[in-house]
Amino acid sequence: MKVFRLLVAIAALLTAIGMSAETHYKPHISIGGRAGATLGQMSFSPSVKEKWNTGTTGAVTFRYTEEKLFGLIAEFGWVQRGWAEDFELAPISYRRTLTYLQLPILTHIYFGTRRFKGFVNLGPQVAYLIGDDIKADFDYRNPLSDPRFPSRSRRTEQLYTDVHNRFDYGICAGVGCEFYVHPRHSVLLEGRFYYGLGNIFPSSKADVFGASRCMSIEVSLGYFFRLK
Repeated sequence: MKVFRLLVAIAALLTAIGMSAETHYKPHISIGGRAGATLGQMSFSPSVKEKWNTGTTGAVTFRYTEEKLFGLIAEFGWVQRGWAEDFELAPISYRRTLTYLQLPILTHIYFGTRRFKGFVNLGPQVAYLIGDDIKADFDYRNPLSDPRFPSRSRRTEQLYTDVHNRFDYGICAGVGCEFYVHPRHSVLLEGRFYYGLGNIFPSSKADVFGASRCMSIEVSLGYFFRLK
């Protein structure tokens, strides 16, 4: 929690500095949207052998910017995270897709020309789980009954444990570029990394996992229309 509060404070400070600096510049307000693909894994402790799980993401976006350097972005949308088990050469598969409604509040730092800009986004994000989908070609609630299962010593609790905490929070950072096809119309490409600070499974000393945090990489295309 201390790390999360520090990151929120840094993002808020950068935003305040940006909005107070260069006040003779005219602010711009834009609305738009973005959509793209995700790669998800979990940060488990004790560790679990994983692969990336693919998913989708999308959001409606509101952006306030000063004409020079700084701005603020608020979004509301969905994102799919989760993980895929790495069974190495065993002929079985397991994927768990966690679908969240998400709300990031990001400091927007940008640079470049009137037609082409690069940018960095950084800030906190909260999310709420609305879907938990498991796809497996074996009985994941009793995996040791399947002779194809690769190891009797392999950890299996993550396969069937229900999500305990539907609310998630964390920090995300993104980099990208934006091209203005018209002074009021722009398209952008962005890559983001999200690291969750909350655990999806119970994490007391008596529980199996001390940590079960979401991580994801997002790549999306977006469009903005400047209102003013």
